[in-house]
Amino acid sequence: MPEGDTVRQAARRLHEALAGKVLTRSDFRVPRYATADLTGRTVLDVTPRGKHLLTRVEGGLTVHSHLRMDGSWKVFAAGQRWSGGPAHQIRVILGTADRTAVGYRLPVLELLRTADEERAVGHLGPDLLGPDWDAEQALANLRAEPARPLGEALLDQRNLAGIGNVYKCELCFLLGVTPWLPVGDLPAAHAVKLVAHAKRLLEANRDRPVRRTTGLRGQDLFVYGRASRPCPRCGTSVRVANQGDGSRERPTYWCPTCQAGPAPYPGDFAGTRPRRGAG
Repeated sequence: MPEGDTVRQAARRLHEALAGKVLTRSDFRVPRYATADLTGRTVLDVTPRGKHLLTRVEGGLTVHSHLRMDGSWKVFAAGQRWSGGPAHQIRVILGTADRTAVGYRLPVLELLRTADEERAVGHLGPDLLGPDWDAEQALANLRAEPARPLGEALLDQRNLAGIGNVYKCELCFLLGVTPWLPVGDLPAAHAVKLVAHAKRLLEANRDRPVRRTTGLRGQDLFVYGRASRPCPRCGTSVRVANQGDGSRERPTYWCPTCQAGPAPYPGDFAGTRPRRGAG
């Protein structure tokens, strides 16, 4: 699933391609909006909110989309061959005289009144890369469920918006705790450091083509995607296991030596039958 920095980069590309221009093509390829037509309207802006994208057009309308695991927006110049996937995966096309934005495999796509945007994104916590960022509120949100595993709490966009599975794993490594540690067991100073690290990492990567969380040459990430490879700090093999509530599990990477706290149940290890209630 894309992280907040990736979504912000997508928003910037869309904004640069569409904002201030009149739509000459509008094609929604989902049944609910098959008859919707935005041609002749000017695109006002494209704004990210956590992992959501809000494309606002004149007349008080917003195209709301979410990429989730496989969705993407591609921007093409006039006459350029489209290369984002087969035609049957296209969900929406928004074109101007010189640019065309194509939304592929978008699991969330809706056309709503701009005045009703809160219905789509009002549940989100403070946005790590947004103007509403509030570290104290994010901390309070995380602490509201002290028994919840830290990794799950970080992925809950109602607590703070923008963290995905990569940052979840990397942040827990930087703090030296496992993602299965209950939030309430995290010392207060560590909780403050956690939120500060999250803000710093997303801001550092908001404009980078390749995400980096380390200062190590030749290694972009500490543990994510590095199962069975040596930990950059201690040399212990990085481990991977599933974490989640059974319906939305994520492969979770950690170093059993550098990170203190509960480990997952044996049945949760990636490649085995998952069990609920890890930690």
